[in-house]
Amino acid sequence: MSKLLTALFALLLIVPAAYAAPTVGEAAPNFTGIDSNGVEHSLSDFKGKTVVLEWSNHECPFVVKHYKPGNMQKLQKQATDDGVIWLTVVSSAEGKQGHTTGDEANKVIEEVGAHSTARILDESGEIGKLYDAKTTPHMFVIDQEGILAYAGAIDSDSRFSSDSIAGATNYVTAALEDLAASREVQTPSTKPYGCSVKY
Repeated sequence: MSKLLTALFALLLIVPAAYAAPTVGEAAPNFTGIDSNGVEHSLSDFKGKTVVLEWSNHECPFVVKHYKPGNMQKLQKQATDDGVIWLTVVSSAEGKQGHTTGDEANKVIEEVGAHSTARILDESGEIGKLYDAKTTPHMFVIDQEGILAYAGAIDSDSRFSSDSIAGATNYVTAALEDLAASREVQTPSTKPYGCSVKY
């Protein structure tokens, strides 16, 4: 009986580790997701490219803070024009704030003028939990070797208003600039802010 209890206890220790937060400086966890057009994307497909993961919920006021004035779209366009893969991930579960069908997601993309490479619909929350995504937005930057180079907030100002964007340090832009210049990312992790991901 004691062996069975020991085995069960060991299993309990192993299961949470499957969803441990990824570590900056180590390989980013691979995943496969389906986008709003039904196309499958795996992180491993983009080896050799810098990848940005942006957790989003179009109904979250902190996401609106960055989309309403066009800040997020501008960042997406600058990055993708430079060859960066930008994946917007929506981990809102069915019935929760921010959940959309593919058609609804495409309508959101059109309405806000998004420039991401694809919008991944993660209603099971599997990808979000794999990355321990806590907020919308929550940003991750993965380098060309598949190493997680940055994780955290989009910028240094967690205030609610779009007016706060202008004076903030944008950590995603800074990380992308460091990687493009073959430098070590100067600020590799920060505390994310925003709405909780609606798993």
